[in-house]
Amino acid sequence: MSDGPLIVQSDKTLLLDTDHVLADECRRAIAPFAELEKSPEHIHTYRLSSLGLWNARAAGHDAEQVIDTLLKYSRYAVPHSLLIDIAEIMSRYGRLRLESHPVHGLILVSNDAAVLKEITRGKKVAPMLGIQVDEETIVVHPGQRGFLKQALLKMGWPAEDFAGYVDGEKHEISLKLDGWQPRKYQELAAEGFWHGGSGVVVLPCGAGKTIVAIAAMAHAKATTLILVTNTVAARQWRDELIKRTNLHEDEIGEYSGSKKEIRPITIATYQVLTTKRKGVYAHLELFDAIDWGLIVYDEVHLLPAPIFRFTADIQSRRRLGLTATLIREDGLEGEVFSLIGPKRFDVPWKEIEAQGYIAPADCIEVRVNLTEAERLNYATADLEHKYRTCSTTQTKNEVAINLAHKHSADQVLIIGQYIDQLDSLAEKLQVPVIKGDTPIKEREILYGKFRTGEIKCLIVSKVANFSIDLPDATIAIQVSGTFGSRQEEAQRLGRVLRPKSDGRSARFYTLVARDTIDQDFAQNRQRFLAEQGYAYQIIDADEISKK
Repeated sequence: MSDGPLIVQSDKTLLLDTDHVLADECRRAIAPFAELEKSPEHIHTYRLSSLGLWNARAAGHDAEQVIDTLLKYSRYAVPHSLLIDIAEIMSRYGRLRLESHPVHGLILVSNDAAVLKEITRGKKVAPMLGIQVDEETIVVHPGQRGFLKQALLKMGWPAEDFAGYVDGEKHEISLKLDGWQPRKYQELAAEGFWHGGSGVVVLPCGAGKTIVAIAAMAHAKATTLILVTNTVAARQWRDELIKRTNLHEDEIGEYSGSKKEIRPITIATYQVLTTKRKGVYAHLELFDAIDWGLIVYDEVHLLPAPIFRFTADIQSRRRLGLTATLIREDGLEGEVFSLIGPKRFDVPWKEIEAQGYIAPADCIEVRVNLTEAERLNYATADLEHKYRTCSTTQTKNEVAINLAHKHSADQVLIIGQYIDQLDSLAEKLQVPVIKGDTPIKEREILYGKFRTGEIKCLIVSKVANFSIDLPDATIAIQVSGTFGSRQEEAQRLGRVLRPKSDGRSARFYTLVARDTIDQDFAQNRQRFLAEQGYAYQIIDADEISKK
């Protein structure tokens, strides 16, 4: 028994004493396999899940390393039954293997006959299987590769996929290394993906996930389909590809609401691919338009459910997912694991910060007191309107305006959920606002002026949560969010994490209405950032005017 910072419990929960001298070291050590659940002031609660342990296994961590980490940092004796559970759960990954056979085609292989017997009795699995070749091998029906992996994961037997990939149509892509080169972790991430064949790379916002994808494209040297969140992101990808590679503009196509270009490198938006006409998805032919060698899924944690269904049909294509967090608010992390692939590489945010590649950031929760009238309005609001009511009060807006004035010399982003609130703030501060109905051309002009400093303050709705590169933003003020979304909190902090030209720290304010559900949602949103080592300082709104 040692005086470690961690208490390991038999129900698979880990309690981290955040005041302990080894707390940060321990947090980094358990991050690859444990997920943060609660993060109050002194004790953070993590949980071990099967999916988290399988992702760790796929990323190269074995059961012995996980167990050694728990033993090293645990304050008390680790329950022996839990150690056995961890070893058994992690040993399940890879007991079933998908392989390619010269005669039988796609086969499912295991040297554990009992496991094969168990899965063949599964009602959803059985129809996907053909003849049993021998006691270790079963033929899989063509086209069932993705669907079988989904079904096996749900049965608790994640299959490791060694069935191989088609190379796709060749297309020369090489890095244009004039005055720059990929960072070491970017190279390792691209290599980790390439050797795994398919999977997800997890890196902080601002750490250069696009460069990882470009390095992977240079490995593949093949036609590539890149799926992104919106048209602005598509054009940023195009610019980055032209800047970093030997590709010319006419080799890169945009497939969006406004353009339908199919070229050797095609960048498509999720929205256009999930658009229906007369009840059918109108643009699915894009997946078959070219013999793609690589498909890149940007912000894979946002992948719309229909894209999963398309992806199940294209398992012979190499697939790279990029994200800052594997958390999905819809609970479909298992779909990412089975259809895009397991986690191949990740680095803790604070480690990237220590290397100077993302800006250090202070996270500040500003508690706002509602007026008596606002409290009464909140108390009488319908349940479905309570969050909007407390998020859009005049009191909260006044605090946002005070903060914007306080930081008038900085590049300030004000971020919110409710358009009428953002319009009101834009009018009072006399600054532009970007929202869903802002034309793409106008968005690009405003982002450009913000980058050059011509505009010092910009108000943005959730359209700017993802894939927007604003490197000189130093202050973010969040006035409202998507309820308790942890992924959104991470993305919004990411808007100010790009390294600053003068080395300054960033500051992320989130305004929270005291004694309302806004507080509950804020605590949930902050869980992911707490897992990454960010602490929220809580201050009262009155303190802002005093400083």
